[in-house]
Amino acid sequence: MSQFTSIEICAGAGGQALGIERAGFKHQALIEINKQACATLRLNRPNWNVIEGDLKNFHAFDYKGIDLVAGGVPCPPFSKAGKQLGPNDERNLFPEAIRIVDECRPKAVMLENVRGMLDAVFEDYRNQIRNQFKKLGYKTDWHLLNASDFGVSQLRPRVVFIAFKDNIAEHFSWPVPCGKNPLSVGELLYDLMSANGWLGAKKWQEKADDIAPTIVGGSLKHGGPDLGPTRAKRAWASLGVNGHSIAEEAPAADFAGMPRLTIKMVARLQGFPDEWQISGRKTPAYRQLGNAFPPPVAEIVGFSVYKAIKAAKKFLLVSKKAS
Repeated sequence: MSQFTSIEICAGAGGQALGIERAGFKHQALIEINKQACATLRLNRPNWNVIEGDLKNFHAFDYKGIDLVAGGVPCPPFSKAGKQLGPNDERNLFPEAIRIVDECRPKAVMLENVRGMLDAVFEDYRNQIRNQFKKLGYKTDWHLLNASDFGVSQLRPRVVFIAFKDNIAEHFSWPVPCGKNPLSVGELLYDLMSANGWLGAKKWQEKADDIAPTIVGGSLKHGGPDLGPTRAKRAWASLGVNGHSIAEEAPAADFAGMPRLTIKMVARLQGFPDEWQISGRKTPAYRQLGNAFPPPVAEIVGFSVYKAIKAAKKFLLVSKKAS
């Protein structure tokens, strides 16, 4: 597969970056402000150009003509778990994303956010974003995707925003669900839960017979490494998981009670490959994972973007030959 080029903003632990890499893009730069997340990116991809710093201080003029600008702009401004201040939230980085697009004029844009972004309260702001991109020569769309529709063992609805230069948009179509149910939490995590010989692992697997609720708790301002608010903890308890904290390791052979998830288990539930390492202790590691875009979903959307760019290039080449 020939590679197109990309810039990744707000790269985090690399969930979207990994998926887009798998889809055929070669990252020219990854911008991330969080020190531990940058360490994670460098740990797993020493060859990536990881730029640690505030996105507001990054300029993309040197990347003019890049194929794709992608990223996951901060979710708290639009999350139902917060105050939903949207454009009035200091953490809103959509204006910076638009500035970067203006500076480098990529062929395509792909930005991920929470489901709350599609709430009626943000309709005016979505239209404002659409109009700003239209002035830059892009056609845009918003789409809600559920990670479980694409093989991830987790409910995790996410909104993806895409923008294309006019001649590419007609070649793009949103990916359709794979049509297969993902593994249950028990099926997916049995080997990790039984790693230390836990005698109750098989019985636990039978109880954990559904996919996971959305992994939350990634806020920098609130809480430590737990699996979210009371409602989320109840959902985890129905699967036989203690959601009040994260464990350092799998249950011991004689463990009794509800087990906790480890960082490796959370990473697998998010769709990261086992070899992907998360830098830092439990709290910063869990926060990185809690904010991540599942790599399998990023890959399938990224590949749809890749195919659209490739098809547009082929169409242009054929048209030139015909003329």
